[in-house]
Formats: sequence, structure tokens, C-alpha cells
Amino acid sequence: MTTATVPPRPANAPPAPPGRRHGDAPVVPAAAILAATILCLAGCGVGGGDGDARRSPGSAAGSLDGGLAEGAAGSYATEIASPAAPGSGQPFLAPAAGGVWMSWTEPSSAGHRVALSRFDGDGWSPPATVAEGDAFFVNWADFPSVQPFRDGLLVAHWLQRGGQSTYDYGVRISWSADGGATWSPPWTPHEDGTPTEHGFVSLFERGGAVWAAWLDGRAMTAPGGPMSVRARSLPLEAAAANGAGARDGVRPGAGPAPGPEMLVDGRACECCQTDAVVAAGVPVLAYRDRVDGEIRDIAVSRLLDTGWTPGAPVHEDGWVIGGCPVNGPALAARDAGIAVAWFTAPENRPRVNVAFSADGAVAFGAPVRVDAGQPAGRVDVVMLDDGSALVTWLERGAGGARILSRRVEPGGRMGDPVPLADTDAGRASGFPRIARLGPDRLMLAWTDPAGDGRVRVAVLPLELWLPL
Repeated sequence: MTTATVPPRPANAPPAPPGRRHGDAPVVPAAAILAATILCLAGCGVGGGDGDARRSPGSAAGSLDGGLAEGAAGSYATEIASPAAPGSGQPFLAPAAGGVWMSWTEPSSAGHRVALSRFDGDGWSPPATVAEGDAFFVNWADFPSVQPFRDGLLVAHWLQRGGQSTYDYGVRISWSADGGATWSPPWTPHEDGTPTEHGFVSLFERGGAVWAAWLDGRAMTAPGGPMSVRARSLPLEAAAANGAGARDGVRPGAGPAPGPEMLVDGRACECCQTDAVVAAGVPVLAYRDRVDGEIRDIAVSRLLDTGWTPGAPVHEDGWVIGGCPVNGPALAARDAGIAVAWFTAPENRPRVNVAFSADGAVAFGAPVRVDAGQPAGRVDVVMLDDGSALVTWLERGAGGARILSRRVEPGGRMGDPVPLADTDAGRASGFPRIARLGPDRLMLAWTDPAGDGRVRVAVLPLELWLPL
């Protein structure tokens, strides 16, 4: 697909020697080949599985041809017109005031643009441009986002190439207080200046301040140097925009000074997404950790008045893998309740799990396996009003892959898998996203790689997942 142009860097690939960029053809170290092979086996699909998850008769219905999944009553999802252009990809959804904001990346005359539109329940607003240029780092797994905050403030992020190597790229953040009509000049949260990877961003709010957390490769300039997780508050207040658009109220340097860069974890998996929620006023950040023995399990850290807590595993899966699986966690919160979904494959046995916390991620219950036996991961999750979670993931099948979903209660009870849409298991299909749409519907966005590729959107009634 035209917008999925750069694969993530293998986890243990050494820094390029002087005069050579990562990705150049002449010499590929054996260690990098091994890491990439393991990455493909893990992140691009490990076959098999225990098969101990309950299957739905509907999960095998329909053809895996890139269309909406069908059950006995026809399509479960109602596809709606997408505002994204041909060649688009990397959708991101964020609910707001009964509607949903969707951002995505698409080709433009200048190279690429990050675009934005709001679905109000009946139709889309005209797409607006957040940022545009020919120096974007466009990647199937590390994608831009736009998040709404209080008083109509929108905060967006995207990735910009640095120019010194293939994997020299940084985070750019901009904000708008007039519905995306105008945007502040971009601001960069990291100040290390190294030509390394910075991405996989999560945005969240704490005490009126907007924060960003990201994976930071500044230590990877040294051979074997680790990827870290860092965070920082932005130079604006979530409640201070007051409809000012790009005027002084939201212009970088005009608001409060940005907070210091804070180290969350000094060693993390190199290219798995992060996610963040606020539970009972406490920000919680989830990411894939990396500890001795190349164990790469999901960890969480909480931002307290004293700083970030040490990363703690959600569950000790014990997944030993020598390269990044490109499969990060997803979080959802309601009051102090949290659900976290993730992909894992200890002993080469892939699965998608969900676990719950009732105390804001201080502790989690035992994980519940939700997949149907051949998961590829790429999870998302939302919380429902009764405290249960709705999890989505990619499941492999004959001829392609399917976006499946399942409702799970904190006590472990769960419904049968509900198929949502058919797709492809390759990188070009990206990461499907879901979001609540008002009180009784769900929105699904995914990249259909067929032809020129395009972001597609569907709306589903929550009654599909009846109370258990």
C-alpha cells in the first residue's frame, strides 16, 4: 500500500556504520536477519494455538475477501461512507460528545497529509488537514493520532523524518481549539537531538495538563543501547484554549512551560504501540517491556504525584522473543476500572488476552484468553457501561484474516466471537480501531489494502453483544 512505506527496525539491528543508512542493501548482519525472521513468525502470525477459546458458529461464515464479515443474518456491520481518500491508511478513532473523531494518513500533492473528520452520528464533517509535507515517517504500525480534550481542544501527533538515516524520525505535536480549522506550529517533546527513533505516542490528560508518552531511541546510538519510554507535559493547558484556535492561547511558548522529560522505563520493546488512559484521575500507561532473557511482556506504569511508578507486568506471560513483535497493548477505563488487551506467544503459542483491574492498575486479575485459535493480534478494547470489555483483534483464516470481537466480563465470563469485517493479515491492513459512538453503537475503522488501499468505516449496534 502506498502509505505503508517503512517497516519497523529489527530490535537488535546495530546502528548503521558511518556512511550507511539502515535499510541499505549491501550488508545485512546475521543477527538482524535472525531478528527479522523471529519478528515475522511472531508479529506476522504464529500458527496454531491451544484452541481452548470458545468459537462462534458465525465466526466461520462468509468469505475472507476483504468485505464485511457475514453471519446467518447477513452483515453484522453497516458500512458507511469513508471520508478518507484512495491510498489512505492508519486510521485512529477517538470518541467525543456523542460523535467520533477519525484521523488518518493519505497521499497528497505535497507528499502525505494527516487528515481529520468528525462523525456526528449521521455524517462526516468535511476533512481538515492537520499537517502536510514530504518528510513524514509513514508506517503501518506507528501511526498519527488526534485526541479531543476539554473545552473543544484537539491535540494531534505525527512523525517527521530527521534526514540522517531511515530510522531517524521524531514526534511532532500540534493543537487546535476551533474544531481543527487551524493548528498551532508543531512542537517536539524530546530534546535529545539524536538521529534515532521516537514514536509510538500516547496522549492523555492529568490535572488540566495534556501529556505525551513515547518510545525514545536516544540510547540506541550505542551498540546494544535500549529503547526507553519517556513522557512529558505539553506547553498548554487543556482548559486554556477557550476557542482561540492557533492564537496566543494555544501557541507553543504562549502557555505554561512544558514539563521536564521524564523517564518511565529505561528498557522497553522497540516498536510496539503504547496506550494510555486515566482511571479515577490517575494516568496509566501500558507498553511492552523488555527484561533480561529477552522476555517481552506487557507492563503498566502509573503517574502519581511522586512520579511514574516502576513498570509492573500485567501478567508474567514469559514470552521470550529476540525481536519486536510489533504488537502493542490496548487500554480502556471506566472510573477506577481498567481493561487491558494484548497479544502474546509464549512457547510459540499465540493468544490474545484481556485482564481487568478494579483499582486503577494497582493489580490485575488473571488473564482471559479471547481469540479463536489463530490470532495475529493488533488488538483494541473499549469499556461498556456495565464494566465489561469489548475486545477486537485480527484472526487468521483460510484465504486471509478476519476482525473478530468478543465481550468479556471482569469475572471471566465471555460471549462467542462476533466477526466484524474481513481483511488481510499483511502489514498493509494495519491496526483496526474501535470507539464508542454514543450510548448504543460502536464505530470500526480499518485499512482495506485491496487495490489502491483505503480506510473503511462501519457502525455496529452494541446489541450485537448482548448481556452475558
